[in-house]
Amino acid sequence: QVQLVESGGGSVQPGGSLRLSCAASGYTLKNYCMGWFRLAPGKEREAVARISSDGRSWHTNAVKGRFTVSHDSVKNTMYLQLNSLKPEDTGMYTCAASDMTCAPGVLFNVLEPNYKYWGQGTQVTVSS
Repeated sequence: QVQLVESGGGSVQPGGSLRLSCAASGYTLKNYCMGWFRLAPGKEREAVARISSDGRSWHTNAVKGRFTVSHDSVKNTMYLQLNSLKPEDTGMYTCAASDMTCAPGVLFNVLEPNYKYWGQGTQVTVSS
């Protein structure tokens, strides 16, 4: 049974940093595509970042240069480093795992049906 457990969320001031973790069990992350999504108040859930089995990453334009997705195949854990946080980054961050390798192009990254397994999410709140 696949389980994804997020941690690392919290409340920070603008300009602060957080590191989110997504620990996987029953699933070998190095073989497949994984991603981070966020649900902000009043908005639809959006793809934030994804990482392929070989470590290639994609980040949505709104977070490029501030967020970095990575994974550790030994710990079977995916991470999302959030720097220079802004109030508009507030939301529930959820990790997702595919049963496929990442396909090239943005479309795969952002389509939720491409991700079979989902965590429960961790809340990030950015306010002064």
